[in-house]
Amino acid sequence: MRLKIIFCAIFLIHLSCNDSPKVEWISSTDENRWQKEEKIIIKDKQPNVELDIQISDQKAQLIDGFGGCFNELGWDALMSLTEQERDKILKDLLSPDGVNLTYNRTPIGANDFARDWYSYNETADDFEMKNFNIDRDKTGLIPYIKAAQAINPQMKLWASPWSPPVWMKTTRHYATAAGDHNDFTKENEVEGDHFIQEPKYLDAYALYLSKYIDSYKENGIDISILQFQNEPYTKHQWPNCSWTPNAMANFIGKHLGPVFEKKHKDVELWFGTFNCNKMEDLATVVENAEASKYIRGIGLQWEGKDIVGEVHSKYPSLKLMQTESECGDGANNWNSAEYTWSLLNRYLGNGVNYYSYWNMVLDHTGKSTWGWKQNSLISINKETKEVVYNPEYYIMKHVSHYVKPGAYRLQTNENDNHLAFVNPDNTIILIVVNKEDSNKGIKIGVKNKIIEADVKAKSFNTFSISLK
Repeated sequence: MRLKIIFCAIFLIHLSCNDSPKVEWISSTDENRWQKEEKIIIKDKQPNVELDIQISDQKAQLIDGFGGCFNELGWDALMSLTEQERDKILKDLLSPDGVNLTYNRTPIGANDFARDWYSYNETADDFEMKNFNIDRDKTGLIPYIKAAQAINPQMKLWASPWSPPVWMKTTRHYATAAGDHNDFTKENEVEGDHFIQEPKYLDAYALYLSKYIDSYKENGIDISILQFQNEPYTKHQWPNCSWTPNAMANFIGKHLGPVFEKKHKDVELWFGTFNCNKMEDLATVVENAEASKYIRGIGLQWEGKDIVGEVHSKYPSLKLMQTESECGDGANNWNSAEYTWSLLNRYLGNGVNYYSYWNMVLDHTGKSTWGWKQNSLISINKETKEVVYNPEYYIMKHVSHYVKPGAYRLQTNENDNHLAFVNPDNTIILIVVNKEDSNKGIKIGVKNKIIEADVKAKSFNTFSISLK
């Protein structure tokens, strides 16, 4: 009888242990980054216990992936290192063991982090694109992407141009505003559409973008998504092009859409990147009878954060992407990372399926060709060869290392300091950010359990919870 009682007690202990979730907790502060924490208490859920975070079973949107952008200046910084050092950085960014950036962006022609202005065809009035070529990209962007593909062959790409060839523009210049880093003059600044709104130019641009897809495919690079204009509402001294809503709808519906429907059925056309908070302007494009037939998603950045929830609610059938995490001023400090967390929380908490950081790598100055210092995940001093993993590297890793493509966001109680997801393998991922100057005890409710932890002051935290 005594042996039977002992056996039953052992069995009940074994059952209780098996019923407990397995929790992995990684924490980062500015002083100690990516540390494994052990002090976790797991209890059975009890009535009348006040929880700081309650994770429900209710699924919100699907998560398709996270990414960054391939830019020439980033590749130039990487090329200052040895091949071994370069490969380590790319693995830390792109592999499942690193940040796991799986859906990345590439520019079509020059952007503000190109070495200088260029397009794929600067031969005026070449409407048939006889002189189209991507030779310039073979010196920077294509080797960068190829090196990334070697690390992560399953990586996907989306693309957008900053400016068409200058002969297609009313201003005949790559910029939309005068500045101290270009030769554009204020007298030439104009309002409205900067792309010439004549059918032969619009057809030529659709052909230009089609040839880009073909040329990259010939080089072993598939583009999955095209967004035909970066920031049509921004006027800057670097490559850019302003479009009005009616013009964008017309181009997608009558020119770009039909070409891609015929030649590139495997490439999704998205409306973006939309850097505006005017819902009526967005509706002009995505509800246009002809354009809407081709639009598969909406890309939002900058001012788009103001309307992301409304866009998701109004157009639930369209995928959403945060297309360019705001770039900062080159400080690369902890405050920058906390701000990037606020963007991650805003966009992911309001329905986006993809989240894109901006420059993955820059030199230590962070300065663009046109003079703007910006942040990056990793900084490289090309002279001393020092490599610095900036705080934003870690906040991105706290999310995208753990939240896998195919995960779903889970509904929780409203809070701007946490997000929860469930991965395809049913592991629950909880990201908690403590912006306060003191440690904070939290109680997390998940299924029939309570998880208690004391998160450090000014910290990023990821809890990976495997339930039995």
